[in-house]
Amino acid sequence: MPPGSDTVFAGSIPDLYDRLLVPLIFEPYADDLALRVAALRPAHVLETAAGTGVVTRALARLLPAGATIVATDLNQPMLDRAASIGTTPRATPVEWRQADALQLPFADASFDVVACQFGVMFFPDKARAYAEARRVLRPGGRFLFNAWDRIEENEFAQEVTAALAAIFPADPPQFLARTPHGYHDERVIARDLAQAGFAAVPAIDTVSARSRAPSASLPALAYCQGTPLRNEIEARCPPQGASLDQATAAAASAIAARFGSGAVAGKIQARVVTIQT
Repeated sequence: MPPGSDTVFAGSIPDLYDRLLVPLIFEPYADDLALRVAALRPAHVLETAAGTGVVTRALARLLPAGATIVATDLNQPMLDRAASIGTTPRATPVEWRQADALQLPFADASFDVVACQFGVMFFPDKARAYAEARRVLRPGGRFLFNAWDRIEENEFAQEVTAALAAIFPADPPQFLARTPHGYHDERVIARDLAQAGFAAVPAIDTVSARSRAPSASLPALAYCQGTPLRNEIEARCPPQGASLDQATAAAASAIAARFGSGAVAGKIQARVVTIQT
């Protein structure tokens, strides 16, 4: 399946993504990113690639009174899910808006902070997206984002990828390694930011956490059916002989073989990047 399918979050994916994958791997990093943004005490925040809103909700809880948040995503179904969940009472109001991070519909110097949680890996032209973030930032503004480290540092994702390679040896699904875990080289990140016009040196932190689930079946379902990996699996079924459910079960078996048949815990790791205009 062409890499273009890597950005398709539609059908049942947004619901499974939010119910399963968000608590599994995204919440610790959402809290981390939101705390970093809130420490800057910004008045106007733009979030790109907001997905189902896990960072947005954390920001809405933490930002000072009077602040504004505009949360954008390319995929309207993800924003619809985010808006349906909403934010807590008395939290900072959020404007949900469909937008392409490579062509932001905002005026120059409109925001104090641009934040992006695990979205940059999906941008087809990262330097262009970074240049757009820089354009809408005020002088002295900050761009903060995170990106997953290599797949070998993210144990459930690694096990799922290996299990699917065994099922589909002629054409292994590589979405997880190619896209979510394919943009971790600090030199490449710094190069892309420089090409976008950022003159400062980015601060890049490596942050590890633990991904926990009550059973091996939950991370298998989350990755195989709650991400665009599902598109790759379904494109191979049934010609290569395994259904989506069978592939998911094989991934669950692989995770259980490594981490046990009960509650499971695996390492996750990401880069967190901050740069000033």
